[in-house]
Amino acid sequence: MNISVKGEYALHAIFDLALQKPGQPIKIADIARRQKIPQKFLELILSGLKQAGFVESRRGAEGGYLLARSPDAITIGEVVRHVEGIKGKKSIHKPHASDPFLDTWRRVDEATSNVIDRTTFAELVRNWRERQTKYVPNWEI
Repeated sequence: MNISVKGEYALHAIFDLALQKPGQPIKIADIARRQKIPQKFLELILSGLKQAGFVESRRGAEGGYLLARSPDAITIGEVVRHVEGIKGKKSIHKPHASDPFLDTWRRVDEATSNVIDRTTFAELVRNWRERQTKYVPNWEI
């Protein structure tokens, strides 16, 4: 499965917003800094995600972006398909009819779709936080 840089950045931006307190707008500059995404590119990505209903924005000094839906209602698959322009659950890999690997690629697509379509951002956040607390460095000697 090939995901563009734009797709990767979109996933990271939504993940960053899912990590934050619900209902609290986050500034683009903060997301860009934490996720190491060029701010101008992130602005374009968030604009597209807003049009698709993944995020919403608030204006003003206390404004910024926040998730439009709960993190447990947004899957990796739907974000990837939106950003990459894949309609429905079409194959991510485009094999030729004469490709001897056709059945293999179909199974790969099905397995990949099963994972990304069932993985929510809430699950990603839980797993991330669990991993972060599991490996706390101890600098005592």
